[in-house]
Amino acid sequence: MAHAPAPIAVLLVEDEAMISELVAGALSEHGFAVHEAASGGEALRILDAGADIDVLFTDVNLPGGIDGTELAIRVREMRPDLPIVYASGRYGASGLGRMVSRSVFVPKPYSPFDVCTLLTRLTEMHSR
Repeated sequence: MAHAPAPIAVLLVEDEAMISELVAGALSEHGFAVHEAASGGEALRILDAGADIDVLFTDVNLPGGIDGTELAIRVREMRPDLPIVYASGRYGASGLGRMVSRSVFVPKPYSPFDVCTLLTRLTEMHSR
């Protein structure tokens, strides 16, 4: 009997608790394994601890000195092939400056269902 594939593991980095709960809940309902962080530093600690992450989904505006763009740069150094999704209600993709390779931008507000579809598509492309 074949085993079910492992769920896609998402590192969700969002400092707004209500948004994080909403998105994490939607992702979980759609079969994703969700690791949550409220800051860039916390996200880096999760990765440093060896968490098996398939995609990073990060807000751009984060507290603590490591915003989403800096986080993406550091994660890209650690995991060169990891798909990265930026999200922001304050900036558009053009306002971020240079985005790292293999990344996309999602403007807020976004549909959690659309995010699930996007993350699935990105990880499917990465696994080919």
